[in-house]
Amino acid sequence: MVAVLYLALVASLSFQHCSCAYPWRTMTTGSHMRAEDHGRIFLLSPDTTFSCGFHQLGTNAFTFSIWYTNTAEKTVVWTANPYSPSTGYFPVNLYGSRVSLGHDGNLVLADTNGTTVWESKTSSGKHTTVTLLDSGNLVINDSGNNTVWQSFRSPTDTLLPWQSLTKDERLVSGYHHLYFDNDNVLRLLYDGPEITSIYWPSPDYNAETNGRTRFNSTRIAFLDDTGNFVSSDGFRIEATDSGPGIKRRITIDYDGNFRMYSLNESTGSWTATGQAVIQMCYVHGLCGKNGICDYAGGLRCRCPPQYVMVDPTDWNKGCRPTFTIDTDESHGYIFVKQPHADFYGFDLGSNKSISFQTCQDICMNSSSCLSFTYKAGGGLCYTKGLLYNGQVYPYFPGDSYMKVPKNLSSSTPSISNQENLTCNPSGSEIMLGPASMYGTNKDTTKWAYIYVFAAVLGGLESLVIVTGWYHFFRKHNMPQSMEDGYKMITNQFRRFTYRELREATGKFKEELGRGGAGVVYRGVLEEKKIVAVKKLTDVRQGEEEFWAEVTLIGRINHINLVRMWGFCSEGTNRLLVYEYVENESLDKHLFGGRCHESLLGWSQRYKIALGTARGLAYLHHECLEWVVHCDVKPENILLTRDFDAKIADFGLAKLAKRDSTSFNFTHMRGTMGYMAPEWALNSPINAKVDVYSYGVVLLEIVTGIRVSSGVMLDERQVDFAEFVQEAKQILATGNATGLVDDRLHGHFDPDQATAMAKVAVSCLEERSKRPTMDDIVKTLMLCDDEEDDHPAYSH
Repeated sequence: MVAVLYLALVASLSFQHCSCAYPWRTMTTGSHMRAEDHGRIFLLSPDTTFSCGFHQLGTNAFTFSIWYTNTAEKTVVWTANPYSPSTGYFPVNLYGSRVSLGHDGNLVLADTNGTTVWESKTSSGKHTTVTLLDSGNLVINDSGNNTVWQSFRSPTDTLLPWQSLTKDERLVSGYHHLYFDNDNVLRLLYDGPEITSIYWPSPDYNAETNGRTRFNSTRIAFLDDTGNFVSSDGFRIEATDSGPGIKRRITIDYDGNFRMYSLNESTGSWTATGQAVIQMCYVHGLCGKNGICDYAGGLRCRCPPQYVMVDPTDWNKGCRPTFTIDTDESHGYIFVKQPHADFYGFDLGSNKSISFQTCQDICMNSSSCLSFTYKAGGGLCYTKGLLYNGQVYPYFPGDSYMKVPKNLSSSTPSISNQENLTCNPSGSEIMLGPASMYGTNKDTTKWAYIYVFAAVLGGLESLVIVTGWYHFFRKHNMPQSMEDGYKMITNQFRRFTYRELREATGKFKEELGRGGAGVVYRGVLEEKKIVAVKKLTDVRQGEEEFWAEVTLIGRINHINLVRMWGFCSEGTNRLLVYEYVENESLDKHLFGGRCHESLLGWSQRYKIALGTARGLAYLHHECLEWVVHCDVKPENILLTRDFDAKIADFGLAKLAKRDSTSFNFTHMRGTMGYMAPEWALNSPINAKVDVYSYGVVLLEIVTGIRVSSGVMLDERQVDFAEFVQEAKQILATGNATGLVDDRLHGHFDPDQATAMAKVAVSCLEERSKRPTMDDIVKTLMLCDDEEDDHPAYSH
């Protein structure tokens, strides 16, 4: 009998020992995990997506973490003892370290010597359990199955789907933090060893200018299971591969940007499918103290002249000078120019309307001054005592001048210790919209930026060739109808003085583009609103015609049309002020370079197609007069930070009374590849020319190909007409899959794709068979699951 009991006991112990070689589903009070068993003992979520246990950092360094089970490299999403930039990781040793769930219900991580490294600080008593859920949430439940602690409420650098970020939590990576500020706005903060500064959204503008709302009390952000990251302040990211069934995460990376990642389960690798900060040089602390983030030759960090890296392996430590600034004037200094550069913040002082020489003298005579930034347009001088957040932008209307000793001025090259950074991650979706005070939103080359705004340039050229000759007409007995029109306009628009716009544009220094009717400049108004200012050069309208068109413009206000904010008319100076649309034009996202490759997800494409149709329908059917755009193309469809479409460049637009049947034109208008056949046939022109152009654009949205200039089909070049015939044959099968952009990898709505393709083909028929824009909107809305009842425009 004793022998039997002994054998049973041995068998029982053996079973317990063997059970330790398999993942656990639950930890109970009195149980523990040892670091040396990290390869055999860990918690596993029921669907095996997540694991929790000891994660190896080095030969003898471990953390207690949660990670994705089946990824090429263990992707950690939570750590009990997170990384600190000042002290590094708090790892535990391999031998003797353990995680224990005590009988008091407290989960404790202890190092080899028994020192407590981390604890849950729970006291739920016996029958407490620790479980890893399918969501990746590690929960501690008491005996009544009530959750007393969860990892979702103590995030480190990652948010998982349906894990909310609230006012009491923040994501941290190195010196960078993502959190809700006291004004209820989601922000990114650099909290370094010497400075602390907010860098996203732009600290130069208020919440409203940055597209955020402060008037919410929830302070919550989360990622849903279809790839939408939304925040209560109005910020949103939508994954380029949006849709259910894909594992995703939001992570603030060590470079200070936070991104959305999607998992390719077949390879176990992650792809960035969305990100917050567009221009990486906006991230504070990216290149360390004295370092400069530069776009020249590709995004990189570099040291200024006569500065070297503190640690050649770590840009966070920045650069140090090879000299010292002292008060010995006999030592002698000169200033080395850094074109279009600035060190953001930490000014010793600022001055307006002073000469360059005066600005230089101020810095030369101050032992605290290390450099100065000078903007010639307004005579603005900023002296710098600390050099942080160095940035170079091709469009910044100023230069930085570094103070260096004369005897060193030629000994060291001005560019040294460079390190290339990355472009936007492959396939990433650009969602951040706050315009920086210094210029571009995404592209790093001057011409790309200019071409983007070339779409905005001509906004409403023919509709408004001049705005506001009020004083002129006063002297010439302006008719009452014109005066009424003027009063109506000034109630809706702001009338600027020439001096205001001259100062806002830095004496018209930064040209964005030019057209037949004028030149457009970038401007920043006193209230920090970024605008495009068009200086008109050719005015030929009569008084009555001008006021009639201005009266009409005052009534045009649609969410899918670029808005005009105001005007200036003083003497011979006539200017128009347009809203700034921050996310470039549609062509950049459909046909752009590697940084835009596969950028637009399907839901965004559908949203853009519907928004563009609504804007054109408003012009064709809802304005008091009949407005035809005449140049609909991807370059003239601008995108907001939320990827709402705004039709720009009404420079070729034509007005007629509502009872007119056609327009009279003296010459062809539009862009080759998008122009309807009737232009070349000298047929009467009506709104159906816009319908044809929209059809070409819609086909390009579906296919992701510039079909207007010919297509490669089965390794042969076919013209547009042949391609349309091929498209009709594909649609005849009832399935548009063969037409959809293959970069979407099948992530699209087949019903929407078919409807869009059919609409596109119908727009390309002979004029009498083309639908109206109203009909197109109705057709597309039938496929819109998210359609709401809010009006898109107002009179």
